Amino acid sequence: MSPRTLLFASAAALIAPVAHAQDVDQTAVTEVSEVVVTGRAQRLYRTPETSVARGGESVLDIPQATTVINEELAADQGARDVTDLYRNIAGVTTFSYSGVTFRGFRQDEVFYDGLRGNPFIGFSVPQLFNIERVEVLKGPAGMLYGPGSPGGLINYVTKTPSDVFEAEATAVLGDNERRGGSVEVTGPLTADGRLTGRAGAFYEYRGPIRVNTDSEIAILDGSVGYEVSEDLRLVLQATHYEQKLDGNRLRGVPADDDGNFLAPIDWNHNEPTDYLDLEADVVQGRLFWDFGPATRLDAGVRWGQATEVQQYHEPRGLRDTDGDGVVDFSDREFRDQAREGESLAFAANLVHETRLFGLEHRLLAGGDWSREEALSSSRIARTARQAGGVVPGLSLVSPVYGQTSADDYNLSAIAPSLGDSEAVRWGVYLQDAVRLTERLSVVGGVRYDRFDDRNRRSGASFETEATTLRGGVIYRPVEGLSLYASWSEGFEPQGIGSQDPLAGGPFDPVTGEQVELGAKGELMNGRLQFGAALYDIKRRNLLQNTGLDAGGDGVDDLAPIGEVTSTGFEVETAFDLTANWVVTANYAYNDARITGTVPGQSLSNAVGDRFANAPEHQAGLWTRYDFDSIGFSAAIGAEYVGERLSLDGQRVKPYTIFDASLIKRFGERFEALVRIDNLFDETYAASGFIERTGHFPGEPRSAFVELRARW
Repeated sequence: MSPRTLLFASAAALIAPVAHAQDVDQTAVTEVSEVVVTGRAQRLYRTPETSVARGGESVLDIPQATTVINEELAADQGARDVTDLYRNIAGVTTFSYSGVTFRGFRQDEVFYDGLRGNPFIGFSVPQLFNIERVEVLKGPAGMLYGPGSPGGLINYVTKTPSDVFEAEATAVLGDNERRGGSVEVTGPLTADGRLTGRAGAFYEYRGPIRVNTDSEIAILDGSVGYEVSEDLRLVLQATHYEQKLDGNRLRGVPADDDGNFLAPIDWNHNEPTDYLDLEADVVQGRLFWDFGPATRLDAGVRWGQATEVQQYHEPRGLRDTDGDGVVDFSDREFRDQAREGESLAFAANLVHETRLFGLEHRLLAGGDWSREEALSSSRIARTARQAGGVVPGLSLVSPVYGQTSADDYNLSAIAPSLGDSEAVRWGVYLQDAVRLTERLSVVGGVRYDRFDDRNRRSGASFETEATTLRGGVIYRPVEGLSLYASWSEGFEPQGIGSQDPLAGGPFDPVTGEQVELGAKGELMNGRLQFGAALYDIKRRNLLQNTGLDAGGDGVDDLAPIGEVTSTGFEVETAFDLTANWVVTANYAYNDARITGTVPGQSLSNAVGDRFANAPEHQAGLWTRYDFDSIGFSAAIGAEYVGERLSLDGQRVKPYTIFDASLIKRFGERFEALVRIDNLFDETYAASGFIERTGHFPGEPRSAFVELRARW
């Protein structure tokens, strides 16, 4: 049996219990309606409520697919950054850096505690040290969050101070010179417990995985909570991030049209002196206020600034130097770049539960405002094959490093390309969830947005607005089972570079519209948890270059004539097979195709009739068994991603990889984790990109030991 067949068979076996679980659960509700039994899956890996739909509510009352990954699952899987978690989310796969393919569409934007302001600008990847859980809302979320991709969004919930004393320390040692550790302390700061605090520090170094690369990451995180009264709590948080990534502004490894790598997967286009460094600071304040049992307010403000500087050699073209018909050489240019970003965001959400006209209502009202400023500078030294170029290329077969560096390119003589932009967004929204009967509810909401984008160097600017809607029906045939249908909208402002009046601008936003049918359950007294969804998304108003200059002004006209349709099915399950054995699994099918374009053109990030880096099939599996008598747990996971196309239409081969974790507990305080990634050392491409830069290789087998102490 192939790994792919085995993975699908395992997922099918987990889904099967849903067919008879309803009857079992109905009996349980009738006989012990006042008893709540929490299964191991829920205790270890599930969070029954989420804030991703604003206001905080049960996942069963949200008429869109959701996924919540808590700290326990991330720890068991040895996750350090968000890319380590994608295999747990149906419909999400790696695109590039922190970007993902989300229900067929590329998505980069994330939220922290419901607020805009990602400190990992540019090409850095969000870290998980100070994250309590990762929340995922699938499909367009324009009514709740404003501008965004129609595939969905990711919200990181940060750790806050606890009202009881807790402390934890870890030490890590692994291959590739991996070493590091962390410490966290939280608890009351005053005798009455009204003032609480949290402090944490994280450091980890990892040596070469690809030639010339290493990474050094440090995070300092602190927060203070103040309980003004029983109903009002304030939290102030501050975080500092540093990443020093040598040789690590990584592109891929060149591949042929069949998806075979043309160089070893540790090949690197960067020299030993190349680097990418990030430094960021975030300050955030949040307020939680219960006006009574039926009214709650949460509000937040988030400020952040980040600086990313990088020098690297960029692949610019592939050549066959010996005439044997096989590409063996990569031309390169050199890039010296800096990015600075500053963001400020506010958001507030008010939830009020009341009874009107004989029906129960859950009203959600809120608004948000954000400003993001970005400065950039870029200098490029040309490849030696261009006139006046001095940057040497690099062999794919026998590369020789250290023969050149930034010092050889006279960068001071190159005029930099500068950028200076500002984006301001604000929106207000109102939603009502009405319980029509004991089992039937409807949800409807509307949002109004304004956005103002400016290029402060050229003086170009545009302002526009959007209104988005969301509606759904939820039916609860038995306790713990939710069936729903929903319709939701989203939008994305066109880039300011596409708003040139000479090209026909300004243009309306890109829009996204989704119809979704689904089911969610917490059945068999919590032992079985699942979610399944069918969806159809249409993304319209993607701009195309028409190739025409109707006004004779020397600028080709653009037109919002593109359309992509993404149709799919997803299922996620967590099942307590026994008191000591938990299994989680997910599967996603997606068909994302161009359904509107013009002859001779292709949409950005698309080739032919399929959207790039969007696999038809994707699956994930994770299972853990506890041997309580000896304080030992063993876990194994698998990930399958089907065939894809790169941005240039090259084949990206399917792959299946396995991982394992061994956990030994020594009493109540101490624990050791042995983590092995890519257990069978599979060579694979995590995603495709463009031909000259190649496919992004997945990491080879690696292992580390983490020692953990808790108090």
